[in-house]
Amino acid sequence: MRPLLQRGSAPGPAGDPYGDESDSLRGVRCDPERRHRGGGGRVARARLSDVWRRGRRRGRSYSGVTSPAPAPGLELPRPPRPRWELAPAPDPHRVQALAQELHLPPALCRVLVARGIQEGEAARTFLRPLLDHLHPPHLLTDATRAARRILQAVEKGEGILVHGDYDVDGICSAALLTLWIRRLGGRVEAFVPDRLRDGYDLGPAGIERAEALGATLIVTCDSGIVAHDAVALARARGVDVVITDHHTPGETLPPAVAVVNPNRSDCDYPYPSLAGVGVAFKLCQLLGQMAGRPEAELLENLDLVALATVADLVPLTGENRVLVRYGLRVLQQARRPGVAALLEVTELAAEDVDAGKVGFVLAPRLNAAGRMGSAMEALELLLAPDLDRARTPARRLEALNALRRDEDARTLDEALERLAADYDPRRDFGVVVAGEGWHPGVIGIVASRIVERIHRPTVLLTTENGRARGSARSIPGVHLLDAVRAAEDHLVRFGGHRQAAGMDVETARIPHFREAFNKAVRHQLQDVQPRPRARGDVTLGLDEVSEELLHFLQYVGPFGIGNPEPIFWAAGVEVARGARIVGKGHLKLRLRERGRELEAIGFGLGHEMPPERLGAGPVDVLFRLRTNEFRGVRSLQAQLKDMRIAGDGTS
Repeated sequence: MRPLLQRGSAPGPAGDPYGDESDSLRGVRCDPERRHRGGGGRVARARLSDVWRRGRRRGRSYSGVTSPAPAPGLELPRPPRPRWELAPAPDPHRVQALAQELHLPPALCRVLVARGIQEGEAARTFLRPLLDHLHPPHLLTDATRAARRILQAVEKGEGILVHGDYDVDGICSAALLTLWIRRLGGRVEAFVPDRLRDGYDLGPAGIERAEALGATLIVTCDSGIVAHDAVALARARGVDVVITDHHTPGETLPPAVAVVNPNRSDCDYPYPSLAGVGVAFKLCQLLGQMAGRPEAELLENLDLVALATVADLVPLTGENRVLVRYGLRVLQQARRPGVAALLEVTELAAEDVDAGKVGFVLAPRLNAAGRMGSAMEALELLLAPDLDRARTPARRLEALNALRRDEDARTLDEALERLAADYDPRRDFGVVVAGEGWHPGVIGIVASRIVERIHRPTVLLTTENGRARGSARSIPGVHLLDAVRAAEDHLVRFGGHRQAAGMDVETARIPHFREAFNKAVRHQLQDVQPRPRARGDVTLGLDEVSEELLHFLQYVGPFGIGNPEPIFWAAGVEVARGARIVGKGHLKLRLRERGRELEAIGFGLGHEMPPERLGAGPVDVLFRLRTNEFRGVRSLQAQLKDMRIAGDGTS
């Protein structure tokens, strides 16, 4: 069989995670998957929904105090208009030199120079990342020791348990390691803990599963770096543990046979930003090299690496960008039965899969298993040996995701209603909303959408039997974990990082936690009301817009954290034709500059910039460049992120 991927051959452009689906996030009540709702699983969806709703309590609470729903008609105040942050213009001499050397559009070269890519060779490497750019896996501390222990288990016929996590990264990592160790001849089974029953990380459930299988080796992925007690327990029961993880280690490492983590203080690996699946892939690379297996066999699994790397929101730079670029190409082949079945239920064509479709269509369905059911169902899908056996778990995930959307929408509506009854932007710098019976699998998603709506760090708590479990999301400029830590006297436990956090709190302490959290956020913001930001990367004249430019821009991707899609800005352009509102508050218009016109659409901008406000004067616009297809006709389009009256310094 011809190898799917070979070293030295760069794949084509891989798309971006800011496709049409993400634009619906401007309105928090919109669902980013609305255009990809497959028809499978409706009966299962109804049953699941009934089961969950029968278990819900009727009461609701806000800030720990039971109360009836507020009167209808209350509305939240809208956040202030975004503050425009326009990057300084890149050096025009470097832009011109790069354009002449590489024969590329000057607008593309402005993007490259603005991102610090100023020399021809660096630009070639960036635009054509190769597998040869990956670092040798043995540079990871303990990787060789881990590989030797796994190969020893394979040679002796020992049972091996691969222990993952219940998110996409942990599920894909577990599938990758399991499939590769089987390929090497190992006796291996995979396990992912249940979010509600077992909790996060390696624990008693995983060890009991290993013992039940007769396994003498546990290999963790995307977990285990702080599982000191669990590793000690496994050792006491005669089970060795190899840890692969990417999360921040504690002051000491667990007593495992090997701990493979690029963020170890004693690890000099050149790229520490790998996702959990990236660490697992590097270990698989080393296993293959030591076992003498052709690398092409392993590269067939890069679809799993791309799925998890995009879903885990790690920076799409360096090795991550290389792995995702090639992994998307494998995904587009849809050779894995589980991927083919997932595409089938979502009615998504394989050739249309890009980073955006991964982030907003495929990943939510894999995540839905861990949120609303059992993550083992997603693992079963990815390990399915043929399409027939993949279709059942795929339909199940589709049903679970539909249930997740229903719970998401219901919880969001209730949370916004309660927030509207009491929210004061002059007082509330950090927001805490509590409700009884909200599903713990959706509170993080809903917290993110409330942040989008009010631009405040938000904690969402679901209460039951005197205890609340919370999930929090932040805004730029607020270190969320620091703010939560400042209120730790009122918490049972907590954890997280700059942008996201989780916690448990006694219901009676919620009002005190809310007050302390608000105070901590206010202190970080120095009593200054937070304001959304709208960035502009480089200028783009409408006469520079072309199919050629759009084509080459795709090679800057895949886009994500650390490598965002370029946002262009144009100043003083005219509104060529009467602007109008289309759909649910979307602004449709045509822009004109120096005789060149360009169609434009601003999703959700109709409320912020109504047509009657535009008048006949010029406007400034921030936009991404897109193609629009209508009735078989393709045309270039500016997808507006924001706009203002020309020269309006208040934005």
